Amino acid sequence: SSYSTAQGRALLWADAAMKRGGDRTEEGRAKAPRQNGETSGSANGRAQPTLGAPRGRPVSSTYVTAGKVVVISEVEDVEEPDKEAEILKERLDRCRGVLLSSSYEYPGRYAQWTIGFSDPPISFEAWGRRFSIKALNGRGVLFLTTIWEVLREHPALADIRREAESIEGSAAVPKGFFPEEERSKQPSIFTIVRAIVELFKSDEDPHLGLYGAFGYDLAFQFENVKLHQPRDPKQRDVVLYIPDELLVINHQSRQSWRMRYDFVFSSETGMCTTKGVARGGNSVDFLSRSEFPDGVKAREFEPGEFAKLVDIAKKKFKRGDLFEAVLSQTFREPCRGKPSEIFTCLQKRNPSPYGFHINLGEDEFLVGASPEMFVRAERNLQGMRVETCPISGTIRRGKDALEDAENIRRILTDTKEESEITMCTDVDRNDKSRICEHGTVQVIGRRQIELYSRLIHTVDHVEGYLRPEFDAIDAFLCHTWAVTVCGAPKTWAMQFVEESERSQRCWYGAAIGHIAFDGHLNTGLTLRTVRIRNGVAEVRAGATLLYDSVPESEEKETELKASACLAAVRNPWDTPSAAVAEPQALADRTAGQGMSVLLIDFEDSFVHTLANYVRQTGATVTTVRHTQAEHALKSMAKPDLALLSPGPGCPSDFNVSKHIGVLVERKVPIFGVCLGLQSIVEHFGGKLSQLPYPMHGKPSKVLVCDLEQSNPIFEGLPARFCVARYHSLYAAKPLPDCLVQTAILSGSEQAEEELMVMGIQHRSLPIAAVQFHPESILTRPDFGLHMLVNALKLAKKPQ
Repeated sequence: SSYSTAQGRALLWADAAMKRGGDRTEEGRAKAPRQNGETSGSANGRAQPTLGAPRGRPVSSTYVTAGKVVVISEVEDVEEPDKEAEILKERLDRCRGVLLSSSYEYPGRYAQWTIGFSDPPISFEAWGRRFSIKALNGRGVLFLTTIWEVLREHPALADIRREAESIEGSAAVPKGFFPEEERSKQPSIFTIVRAIVELFKSDEDPHLGLYGAFGYDLAFQFENVKLHQPRDPKQRDVVLYIPDELLVINHQSRQSWRMRYDFVFSSETGMCTTKGVARGGNSVDFLSRSEFPDGVKAREFEPGEFAKLVDIAKKKFKRGDLFEAVLSQTFREPCRGKPSEIFTCLQKRNPSPYGFHINLGEDEFLVGASPEMFVRAERNLQGMRVETCPISGTIRRGKDALEDAENIRRILTDTKEESEITMCTDVDRNDKSRICEHGTVQVIGRRQIELYSRLIHTVDHVEGYLRPEFDAIDAFLCHTWAVTVCGAPKTWAMQFVEESERSQRCWYGAAIGHIAFDGHLNTGLTLRTVRIRNGVAEVRAGATLLYDSVPESEEKETELKASACLAAVRNPWDTPSAAVAEPQALADRTAGQGMSVLLIDFEDSFVHTLANYVRQTGATVTTVRHTQAEHALKSMAKPDLALLSPGPGCPSDFNVSKHIGVLVERKVPIFGVCLGLQSIVEHFGGKLSQLPYPMHGKPSKVLVCDLEQSNPIFEGLPARFCVARYHSLYAAKPLPDCLVQTAILSGSEQAEEELMVMGIQHRSLPIAAVQFHPESILTRPDFGLHMLVNALKLAKKPQ
């Protein structure tokens, strides 16, 4: 009689479910259980991976966990998922909870999804080996008795006590001998995590589990590292929540649903249920800041100080103490915006596979857009698959796709960057080999490119299959922490990090994510993260150091990596799309306004791109085939500039000299490209030679000549730059006296006079030409446009 109608119904339902031996019911229908973490569909004998995304929409159901907890899940469709996600984001500014969101896709690796909640009933927190399991509302109090009965006699706990609204205790210090293969089984804070997972273990639900953040210092429960940095006794090493309501969005399948959970617990004192008990929790408004508190600096290292650490690291490398090390520094800003606003800004500016907005309570938040998977484990037909994606190798994004391609080429041919990721992946393979079936650890992706808003990364993809005696938590712990955030060999690198950095890492370099009660796990590294505490935003960023490292470059890399998060903190309200490329700048986009250009086409395949470039200057372009050029000149007003296009064959195939003669007679300025240059040289009495090896679609560096007179076509351009070549013929030296070379092929040892002519101009007439193609993608677009602007300016000069 003391129970409400809803509670009584839940208890009767739970009693019936337990008598059935734990069979699952789905709206009254029985169904065979799914293997934990298993994905749907198969290929080559394997279930298809989820790529971290939620599986298909479940139905409402009741099931019994391994610890005899009855779980009642009610599922409803969400009609406006984006609106619901916004509501949840804003609620997390005030209430505890977690929002995980992937806004990045990569075939075979990442999909787009969102999952989150607020006001969880229960939390698990730890400081070193000390832990607290707290009820966060009236529903959470009902969890405590059952959890207490599971933990109170646990042999791996040093002490434990029950409070009215919490369970407090500490994990025992390991004693005796543990083989390295079983290091993850020794007593630690994860002993309690395992016990909670075992209590709620069930193959029936891939969503319910522990969500939250793991701190860097957890590694010291398994690695013998002497601590040098002062520790804040209030700084938590773990904050995990069990939710009782979840918003789930699969962006690719366009399915969205909400799951509401109720629980029925049986204990020595009887049965109790959360059914009918109010949901909710404490709400505390976020307090922003416009200035730093006293004594807080904007950066941990003054400019130049971090670079000095690289020199210290190099001594370690030379001696053989370390192969690589990852050192980091912290940047700070007063947090003017709300955490939700910063998170929204990061999602739009910097889409990533591991986005997160976590309210940890106690005025501490984690907001991030991490590019790197830490550990993901899920079952397929072959077994429990463990995968990681070590990132090592970073270069700045280009201004456009062409500069991106050049930067990708640079990073892929950089031996230092290759060494970085090789060492990371070799260590990662070693981590998996500790617990995986022999022969299953494989590199399935090598130095693959991932593009982010400001950075390009090279990424490896490594997988392995766990031996039967190990689970996803073992996989998580044997990788703690990734070599990409500490270095190698790991223990010595961790010690070097502890001795060299200036503060406790807290959450940096550790992980956020989800340990599911069905046995799978999905976690991302805590990188590109804003830690907000007491209104101050901290962004920590590191650089991978090798013996080949350039100190100043490594310091700049930390600044670059921190820049996206710092920009979001400084101004979270201005959120331009990261996907929109800015157009290349021109010296003068109005140079051609009011001008007419006659483009003579010598049957070329690039002529219309050339016309496109000229039109971008504001000029009017008329394109005619060489067979119609004479007629066009007679019928149209005198053009301001004649453009001689590239083309196949040689100048005599098109009788180009005749056209040049007409243009000179009519005092029309001329600019030639490739065949156009060759034609000008022949017209004025020069000779052409043939290359032994044709240069078609090949990049080359050109050197701009330093002339006594002006060099108008190359004015405002670098002294050396890369261009596209499509030619077999070239201008032989010496050039006719009336012509002067304005650019040559750039060589390192040949004398200047021996190098091939790449640009010419007439000494007295407004005639100039280039041997390369300014309109090709191998010539930087802004440089190509700039040359055509200069050609138009040359045409404007008084004759």
